[in-house]
Amino acid sequence: MSLQDSPLGKQTPYVSEYAPQLLHPIPRAANRQGLGLDDSRLPFQGVDIWNGYELSWLNPKGKPEVALAEFRIPCNSPNIIESKSFKLYLNSLNQSRFPSFEAVEKLLCQDLSEAAGSPVEVKLFSVGEAPHSMDFSEAHCIDDLDVEIQHYHPAPELLQADPSVQGREVLVSHLLKSNCPVTGQPDWASLVIEYEGPRVDHASLLRYVVSFREHQDFHEHCVERIFCDLAERCQPQRLSVYARYTRRGGLDINPFRSTHSAEVGNLRLVRQ
Repeated sequence: MSLQDSPLGKQTPYVSEYAPQLLHPIPRAANRQGLGLDDSRLPFQGVDIWNGYELSWLNPKGKPEVALAEFRIPCNSPNIIESKSFKLYLNSLNQSRFPSFEAVEKLLCQDLSEAAGSPVEVKLFSVGEAPHSMDFSEAHCIDDLDVEIQHYHPAPELLQADPSVQGREVLVSHLLKSNCPVTGQPDWASLVIEYEGPRVDHASLLRYVVSFREHQDFHEHCVERIFCDLAERCQPQRLSVYARYTRRGGLDINPFRSTHSAEVGNLRLVRQ
Protein backbone atom coordinates (compact mmCIF):
# COMPACT_ATOMS: atom_id res chain seq x y z
CA MET A 1 0.00 0.00 0.00
CA SER A 2 1.28 3.48 -0.82
CA LEU A 3 1.67 6.40 1.54
CA GLN A 4 -0.93 8.26 -0.50
CA ASP A 5 -3.50 5.61 0.45
CA SER A 6 -2.82 6.00 4.18
CA PRO A 7 -5.03 8.02 6.57
CA LEU A 8 -2.17 10.47 7.20
CA GLY A 9 -3.12 14.09 6.58
CA LYS A 10 -6.79 13.24 6.03
CA GLN A 11 -9.88 13.75 8.12
CA THR A 12 -10.63 10.34 9.57
CA PRO A 13 -13.60 9.16 11.66
CA TYR A 14 -12.77 7.41 14.92
CA VAL A 15 -14.18 3.89 14.81
CA SER A 16 -14.97 2.35 18.22
CA GLU A 17 -15.82 -1.19 17.07
CA TYR A 18 -13.07 -3.68 16.23
CA ALA A 19 -11.76 -2.88 12.73
CA PRO A 20 -8.45 -4.57 11.74
CA GLN A 21 -8.80 -3.23 8.19
CA LEU A 22 -7.73 0.17 9.53
CA LEU A 23 -4.09 -0.98 9.77
CA HIS A 24 -1.99 0.49 6.94
CA PRO A 25 1.31 -1.27 6.14
CA ILE A 26 4.11 0.62 4.35
CA PRO A 27 6.91 -1.37 2.63
CA ARG A 28 10.38 -0.82 4.06
CA ALA A 29 12.11 -1.62 0.74
CA ALA A 30 11.74 1.77 -0.96
CA ASN A 31 13.54 3.69 1.77
CA ARG A 32 16.22 1.03 2.12
CA GLN A 33 16.96 1.17 -1.59
CA GLY A 34 17.80 4.84 -1.09
CA LEU A 35 20.37 3.79 1.52
CA GLY A 36 21.82 1.13 -0.77
CA LEU A 37 20.41 -1.70 1.37
CA ASP A 38 19.19 -5.07 0.15
CA ASP A 39 16.39 -6.50 2.32
CA SER A 40 17.83 -10.00 1.85
CA ARG A 41 21.28 -8.94 3.18
CA LEU A 42 20.73 -6.30 5.84
CA PRO A 43 23.88 -5.09 7.69
CA PHE A 44 21.99 -4.97 10.97
CA GLN A 45 19.45 -6.80 13.08
CA GLY A 46 16.97 -5.25 15.42
CA VAL A 47 13.43 -4.42 16.34
CA ASP A 48 10.95 -1.55 16.41
CA ILE A 49 9.48 -1.29 19.92
CA TRP A 50 6.12 0.45 20.09
CA ASN A 51 4.48 1.32 23.41
CA GLY A 52 0.75 1.93 23.67
CA TYR A 53 -0.66 4.00 26.54
CA GLU A 54 -4.31 4.38 25.54
CA LEU A 55 -5.50 0.80 25.12
CA SER A 56 -8.99 -0.06 26.36
CA TRP A 57 -11.84 -2.49 25.65
CA LEU A 58 -14.93 -3.93 27.36
CA ASN A 59 -15.11 -7.17 29.32
CA PRO A 60 -18.06 -9.59 28.72
CA LYS A 61 -20.20 -7.60 31.18
CA GLY A 62 -19.54 -4.29 29.40
CA LYS A 63 -17.09 -2.99 32.00
CA PRO A 64 -14.04 -1.17 30.56
CA GLU A 65 -10.56 -2.65 30.90
CA VAL A 66 -7.43 -0.54 30.45
CA ALA A 67 -3.90 -1.65 29.70
CA LEU A 68 -0.50 -0.57 28.49
CA ALA A 69 0.95 -2.49 25.57
CA GLU A 70 4.37 -3.33 24.17
CA PHE A 71 4.65 -4.26 20.50
CA ARG A 72 7.90 -5.58 18.98
CA ILE A 73 8.07 -5.54 15.17
CA PRO A 74 11.22 -7.22 13.76
CA CYS A 75 13.31 -4.97 11.53
CA ASN A 76 13.37 -7.63 8.80
CA SER A 77 9.58 -7.54 8.44
CA PRO A 78 8.53 -6.44 4.93
CA ASN A 79 6.43 -3.56 6.29
CA ILE A 80 6.28 -0.91 8.94
CA ILE A 81 2.80 0.08 10.17
CA GLU A 82 1.79 3.70 9.63
CA SER A 83 1.32 5.22 13.07
CA LYS A 84 -2.02 7.00 12.56
CA SER A 85 -3.58 3.79 11.26
CA PHE A 86 -2.12 1.97 14.28
CA LYS A 87 -3.79 4.48 16.63
CA LEU A 88 -7.12 4.22 14.82
CA TYR A 89 -6.94 0.43 14.98
CA LEU A 90 -6.27 0.42 18.73
CA ASN A 91 -9.09 2.92 19.24
CA SER A 92 -11.46 0.52 17.46
CA LEU A 93 -11.24 -1.84 20.45
CA ASN A 94 -12.86 0.70 22.78
CA GLN A 95 -16.46 -0.54 22.49
CA SER A 96 -15.69 -4.15 21.61
CA ARG A 97 -16.07 -6.97 24.15
CA PHE A 98 -13.35 -9.51 24.83
CA PRO A 99 -13.23 -12.33 27.40
CA SER A 100 -9.73 -11.65 28.78
CA PHE A 101 -6.39 -9.84 28.51
CA GLU A 102 -5.06 -12.98 26.83
CA ALA A 103 -7.73 -12.86 24.13
CA VAL A 104 -6.90 -9.24 23.31
CA GLU A 105 -3.17 -10.00 23.28
CA LYS A 106 -3.71 -12.89 20.86
CA LEU A 107 -5.91 -10.79 18.56
CA LEU A 108 -3.42 -7.90 18.47
CA CYS A 109 -0.61 -10.31 17.69
CA GLN A 110 -2.59 -11.84 14.83
CA ASP A 111 -3.61 -8.53 13.20
CA LEU A 112 -0.27 -6.78 13.58
CA SER A 113 1.68 -9.78 12.30
CA GLU A 114 -0.50 -9.84 9.20
CA ALA A 115 0.07 -6.13 8.57
CA ALA A 116 3.83 -6.27 9.19
CA GLY A 117 4.29 -9.46 7.18
CA SER A 118 6.25 -11.10 10.03
CA PRO A 119 5.50 -12.31 13.57
CA VAL A 120 4.93 -9.40 15.96
CA GLU A 121 5.34 -9.84 19.73
CA VAL A 122 2.61 -8.32 21.90
CA LYS A 123 2.58 -7.93 25.69
CA LEU A 124 -0.16 -6.26 27.72
CA PHE A 125 0.42 -4.79 31.19
CA SER A 126 -1.91 -3.54 33.83
CA VAL A 127 -1.22 0.07 34.83
CA GLY A 128 0.67 -1.02 37.95
CA GLU A 129 2.97 -3.29 35.94
CA ALA A 130 4.34 -0.59 33.58
CA PRO A 131 8.14 -0.56 33.08
CA HIS A 132 10.08 2.29 34.71
CA SER A 133 12.80 4.71 33.59
CA MET A 134 16.01 3.82 31.75
CA ASP A 135 19.38 4.06 33.53
CA PHE A 136 22.05 6.13 31.75
CA SER A 137 24.70 5.76 34.47
CA GLU A 138 27.10 4.03 32.05
CA ALA A 139 26.48 6.48 29.21
CA HIS A 140 28.09 9.79 28.31
CA CYS A 141 25.73 12.57 27.24
CA ILE A 142 27.20 14.77 24.48
CA ASP A 143 24.55 17.51 24.60
CA ASP A 144 26.54 20.01 26.69
CA LEU A 145 29.31 20.35 24.10
CA ASP A 146 29.74 23.94 22.92
CA VAL A 147 29.43 23.47 19.16
CA GLU A 148 28.35 25.69 16.30
CA ILE A 149 25.56 24.23 14.16
CA GLN A 150 25.23 24.94 10.44
CA HIS A 151 23.41 21.88 9.10
CA TYR A 152 19.75 21.00 9.69
CA HIS A 153 19.45 18.26 7.08
CA PRO A 154 21.33 14.94 7.37
CA ALA A 155 25.04 15.53 6.78
CA PRO A 156 27.01 12.28 7.24
CA GLU A 157 30.19 14.04 6.12
CA LEU A 158 30.24 15.69 9.55
CA LEU A 159 31.06 12.38 11.27
CA GLN A 160 34.69 11.84 12.28
CA ALA A 161 36.53 9.01 14.05
CA ASP A 162 40.15 8.51 15.10
CA PRO A 163 41.39 5.04 14.05
CA SER A 164 44.49 5.44 16.24
CA VAL A 165 42.30 5.39 19.38
CA GLN A 166 40.24 2.23 19.88
CA GLY A 167 37.64 1.66 22.58
CA ARG A 168 34.03 1.17 23.60
CA GLU A 169 31.56 3.92 24.45
CA VAL A 170 27.88 4.44 25.12
CA LEU A 171 26.88 7.92 23.96
CA VAL A 172 23.55 9.65 24.48
CA SER A 173 21.92 12.71 22.96
CA HIS A 174 18.46 14.06 23.73
CA LEU A 175 18.61 16.50 20.81
CA LEU A 176 17.39 14.28 17.98
CA LYS A 177 14.42 15.79 16.15
CA SER A 178 12.93 14.85 12.81
CA ASN A 179 9.57 15.57 11.20
CA CYS A 180 6.66 13.43 10.03
CA PRO A 181 7.00 13.02 6.24
CA VAL A 182 3.32 13.83 5.65
CA THR A 183 2.01 16.09 8.42
CA GLY A 184 5.28 17.89 9.14
CA GLN A 185 4.72 17.47 12.88
CA PRO A 186 7.93 17.27 14.96
CA ASP A 187 9.16 13.93 16.28
CA TRP A 188 11.39 14.21 19.37
CA ALA A 189 13.78 11.50 20.52
CA SER A 190 16.68 10.50 22.71
CA LEU A 191 19.42 8.63 20.87
CA VAL A 192 21.63 5.95 22.44
CA ILE A 193 24.71 4.86 20.46
CA GLU A 194 26.93 2.01 21.67
CA TYR A 195 30.01 1.12 19.66
CA GLU A 196 33.42 -0.56 19.73
CA GLY A 197 36.17 0.60 17.41
CA PRO A 198 37.79 3.89 16.35
CA ARG A 199 36.90 6.65 18.80
CA VAL A 200 34.05 8.76 17.46
CA ASP A 201 34.59 12.50 17.76
CA HIS A 202 31.84 13.68 20.11
CA ALA A 203 31.46 17.16 18.63
CA SER A 204 31.12 15.79 15.10
CA LEU A 205 28.52 13.29 16.31
CA LEU A 206 26.48 16.00 18.02
CA ARG A 207 26.52 18.15 14.87
CA TYR A 208 25.40 15.11 12.88
CA VAL A 209 22.53 14.28 15.27
CA VAL A 210 21.27 17.88 15.12
CA SER A 211 21.45 17.79 11.30
CA PHE A 212 18.24 15.72 11.30
CA ARG A 213 16.30 18.67 12.72
CA GLU A 214 14.50 19.56 9.46
CA HIS A 215 14.60 16.06 7.96
CA GLN A 216 11.28 14.44 7.05
CA ASP A 217 11.10 10.67 7.47
CA PHE A 218 9.63 7.90 9.58
CA HIS A 219 11.27 7.00 12.91
CA GLU A 220 12.45 3.60 11.64
CA HIS A 221 14.03 5.09 8.51
CA CYS A 222 15.87 7.79 10.49
CA VAL A 223 17.48 5.22 12.76
CA GLU A 224 18.56 3.06 9.82
CA ARG A 225 20.10 6.11 8.14
CA ILE A 226 22.00 6.97 11.33
CA PHE A 227 23.22 3.37 11.66
CA CYS A 228 24.39 3.25 8.03
CA ASP A 229 26.15 6.63 8.22
CA LEU A 230 27.98 5.70 11.43
CA ALA A 231 28.96 2.30 10.03
CA GLU A 232 30.33 3.80 6.81
CA ARG A 233 32.02 6.91 8.21
CA CYS A 234 33.38 5.61 11.53
CA GLN A 235 33.99 1.91 10.74
CA PRO A 236 33.14 0.46 14.18
CA GLN A 237 33.58 -3.26 14.78
CA ARG A 238 30.31 -3.33 16.74
CA LEU A 239 27.50 -0.80 16.64
CA SER A 240 24.03 -0.35 18.14
CA VAL A 241 21.70 2.59 17.56
CA TYR A 242 18.57 2.95 19.71
CA ALA A 243 16.14 5.88 19.47
CA ARG A 244 13.46 6.47 22.09
CA TYR A 245 10.82 8.76 20.57
CA THR A 246 8.27 10.70 22.57
CA ARG A 247 4.70 9.54 22.28
CA ARG A 248 2.00 10.99 20.10
CA GLY A 249 -1.63 9.92 20.34
CA GLY A 250 -0.85 7.31 22.98
CA LEU A 251 1.94 5.57 21.03
CA ASP A 252 5.71 5.87 21.05
CA ILE A 253 8.04 4.14 18.58
CA ASN A 254 11.55 3.04 19.56
CA PRO A 255 13.67 1.52 16.75
CA PHE A 256 16.80 -0.50 17.61
CA ARG A 257 19.42 -1.54 15.03
CA SER A 258 22.61 -3.46 15.81
CA THR A 259 25.45 -5.36 14.19
CA HIS A 260 24.95 -8.14 16.74
CA SER A 261 22.25 -9.95 18.63
CA ALA A 262 21.27 -8.18 21.84
CA GLU A 263 18.53 -8.08 24.43
CA VAL A 264 16.67 -4.82 23.90
CA GLY A 265 15.28 -3.25 27.06
CA ASN A 266 12.10 -1.21 26.97
CA LEU A 267 12.31 1.10 29.97
CA ARG A 268 10.76 4.53 29.51
CA LEU A 269 12.41 7.95 29.49
CA VAL A 270 11.11 10.98 31.37
CA ARG A 271 9.73 12.48 28.13
CA GLN A 272 7.79 9.33 27.41
